[in-house]
Amino acid sequence: MNTSAVTPPSRKPSGTYELVRLGYVARLQNGLTVDAKRDVTGDVVTSPYLRVANVQAGSLNLESVTEITVPRSVAQRSTLRPGDVLMTEGGDLDKLGRGTVWRGELDQCLHQNHIFAVRPDPQRLSGRFLAYVTQSLYGRHYFESTGTRTTNLASTNSSKIQSFPLPLPPLDEQRRIADFLDAETARIDRLCELRKHQLELLNEASFRRIYDAVRGAHVEGNRKDSGLKWLGTIPSDWRIGSVSHYFEVELGKMLNQERAHGQHMRPYLRVANVQWDRIDVSDLAMMDFPPEEQARYRLKPGDLLVNEGGSWPGRAAIWDGEVPEIYYQKALHRIRARGAELPRWLYYCLVVAERLKVFQVQGNTSTMTHLTREGLRPQKFPFPEPDVQGDLVAQLDRAASRDFEFRRLLDSQVALLTERRQALITAAVTGQFDVSTASGRGIQNCSA
Repeated sequence: MNTSAVTPPSRKPSGTYELVRLGYVARLQNGLTVDAKRDVTGDVVTSPYLRVANVQAGSLNLESVTEITVPRSVAQRSTLRPGDVLMTEGGDLDKLGRGTVWRGELDQCLHQNHIFAVRPDPQRLSGRFLAYVTQSLYGRHYFESTGTRTTNLASTNSSKIQSFPLPLPPLDEQRRIADFLDAETARIDRLCELRKHQLELLNEASFRRIYDAVRGAHVEGNRKDSGLKWLGTIPSDWRIGSVSHYFEVELGKMLNQERAHGQHMRPYLRVANVQWDRIDVSDLAMMDFPPEEQARYRLKPGDLLVNEGGSWPGRAAIWDGEVPEIYYQKALHRIRARGAELPRWLYYCLVVAERLKVFQVQGNTSTMTHLTREGLRPQKFPFPEPDVQGDLVAQLDRAASRDFEFRRLLDSQVALLTERRQALITAAVTGQFDVSTASGRGIQNCSA
């Protein structure tokens, strides 16, 4: 993939285009505030209304659209019109001001107060051009640098949106730029979707390989019923046993903030550190582990760590000893073999169990699913002889290494295409090249 056709653009317009405050060439419409106490008797209407989650950068997600009943007079002040550019008020910093054109996808649709509807002057501004400007590096820099930040969120306001210094070529040129970008970004988006589909196929093939290994699908000889609905049959000489029969299962240390600054400070792993088949040690927390607790909570190379809760209970990885002395918190299970059984074999069993939702069905589901020790210890898995485990694990590890490199390549291509897309938009809307001479050549060197 050749990416040299579009050089990294400047965040500043080239000087070719006039800069105009957005408020001079467009009117801003505020959305409605959801108010449970509002009187909805008399002359009212029930209409769909858009929330921030429905507005993406350059697109809309209309899979889940809520309806609201409001007085007709309120609805009239917040009804969208085809050609309006939707811009979000708040959320993550990179989402501020993201714009997309409303094309009348839903009849009489309203918008909430956290979405601004920018209505361009049709004699001076193209809504499609404005939407592309908000997606450019130039637009992102403005909204991210002027946004108000809090601990977890950021926001902008109507004054900042109306003050946005918009590069404004003549209307006919705006339309040519939008037409050019419609075609070129669609081609890039198709390539991205192809790469993402390849990733999905790769992940599915990887899981199928692990599942077949865990149930001994390619092992010759007689088979028997495993007694596990999610597993089916297994080779007749394989055992079915509980995790606790072959492994020690221990939860980590309950963290005590009062001892977070003691004299025996040691690094420890949290749920966030344990990803699938990878433990991230780039951001380690510290905690006081007195000498009498160190032997119990200190990890050894080869220990299997399993997330108890969080966003992905059951997610697991093997500790490889990258940090010589390290501990683990209560939200992690530490699994250590009692004998010759391989923690790596159990890891692959856990991959299958998590994918097939075994833990979600059997776990404790209150506000989220937890894989408690009481739920993990009796969990049953197939166990061939240790030498067979070793052979199957070696095969799976070699395949996982190949998959990792292929996955890394596909991820890199998606990232390059995404970067190229934004670079192309930025260069076009800031006047860094003439789209009338560039048409058809934007990504001619990108191949599927």
